[in-house]
Amino acid sequence: MGHEVTLFASGDSKTTARLIPACPRALRLAEESIDKLAHHVAMIDDVMRLASEFDVIHFHIDYIHFPVSRYCALPSVTTLHGRLDLPDLLPIYQRFADLPLISISLSQRKPLPPVNWIGNVYHGLPTKTHPFYPRSGDYLAFLGRISPEKRVDRAIEIALKSGLRLKIAAKIDAADRAYYESEIKPLMTSSHVEFVGEITEDQKPKFLGNAYAYLFPIDWPEPFGLTMIEAMACGTPTIAFNRGSVPEVMENGVTGFVVNNIEEAVRAVGETASLDRATCRRVFEQRFTASRMAQQYLTLYQKVHPAHPQARATAQ
Repeated sequence: MGHEVTLFASGDSKTTARLIPACPRALRLAEESIDKLAHHVAMIDDVMRLASEFDVIHFHIDYIHFPVSRYCALPSVTTLHGRLDLPDLLPIYQRFADLPLISISLSQRKPLPPVNWIGNVYHGLPTKTHPFYPRSGDYLAFLGRISPEKRVDRAIEIALKSGLRLKIAAKIDAADRAYYESEIKPLMTSSHVEFVGEITEDQKPKFLGNAYAYLFPIDWPEPFGLTMIEAMACGTPTIAFNRGSVPEVMENGVTGFVVNNIEEAVRAVGETASLDRATCRRVFEQRFTASRMAQQYLTLYQKVHPAHPQARATAQ
């Protein structure tokens, strides 16, 4: 949007901004990285060292920077991306209740006592990265992590009861390997289930766009759920369980169906053919584009730094 942006991130990040690398490559992909917190501490030091160059600092690293940013004269905001219902978090957010925070859904806020929420900004995507697929495919899709809270086992059960193929594009983190081997792998013996494995960002649109429906059978208070709007952008309806942000992101009966159990999900599969894929795409363009997200963030930057209505945005 014409502003000068400095991005503090891994060196392999793809960006048109000025990039200050915190580490050579993404920490999740760096098998040699053992103490990931060390890289974040060094990055915060870089941010503070260069702070005089900026108008606003935008943090995306949860609460790690709080003890430093509280005493920095430069205005800052923090977008929280994770779940906030963990007991250990309460004392932290009570202690730093004055710092300006941004949520990614109103549902995400519920576990916290009153803090300094200055806005809520839903995620957005560039309109060109996920093209519209006008025709429905013949399989159900699951995309994400193999983990207990994502409930791929529910997706498998829904597919089997619906009589449709299920394609699972998912990564298996080291922490979830034992769960996969004991609970999920035995369920993948059916010919109706195909395990694709982890896919790249470039492969996502084709995987989601060619699906009949996307399954989002979560069992945790999802703060947002980016894959729901990725499917929406492609025109693919989503069948999602009613947890966390799902009722905020989804438009029940329009972009898919919000369900409460397996039986409702199976019925929703049967009703998905009645939904208009072009309408799914239109809702995405109205609510979840990157340009809308950027404009909302600029408004919040001006809120914390009103003396600079054209504030340069520093993303970190």
